[in-house]
Amino acid sequence: MKMSFRAKRLDRQNQRLAQAGKLNLVALMDIFTILVFFLMVNQSEVKVLQSNKDISLPRSVSEQLPSEKVMLTITANGVLVQGKPVWQGDWQQDSDVWLEDLTQALTAELTYLAERAGPLAQEQQQQGRALTILGDAATPYAVLRQLMAICAATEYRDLSLAVEATTAAAAPEGAS
Repeated sequence: MKMSFRAKRLDRQNQRLAQAGKLNLVALMDIFTILVFFLMVNQSEVKVLQSNKDISLPRSVSEQLPSEKVMLTITANGVLVQGKPVWQGDWQQDSDVWLEDLTQALTAELTYLAERAGPLAQEQQQQGRALTILGDAATPYAVLRQLMAICAATEYRDLSLAVEATTAAAAPEGAS
């Protein structure tokens, strides 16, 4: 039996619709390529400092991004330089008990790091070497001041205090 023109057309259409759909990978690859480059470019704006889980950094509105420097970490029971324990003790004791040991240990470690880095250039002599202090928010100010004085005595005078950045809208009133 001879098929009509309409029957032939419907048969061709049914065969065409019965075929599996094709995936166009070219467009998908273009999208992923653009996504990879976008993520690579924008990834460099985030700076994360190595942090200790025992430390809760103070919150502040920070406008400056951290840079690679020597890290001095102050925990509740000790001091670490570049992640290496330098001194362990109790801050609650009388300062005469821990100050001398801490001064000797921290001075020795910072002097060693300064010798490894080489001599300072003439224009850097006044400013000194750079150091970032990661201190717990509960660290007493007297301890922080003592540590900063020890650092300044060993050529580390460009000191930065690490904080957890908050937005200006989330900052408490009166804090700036």
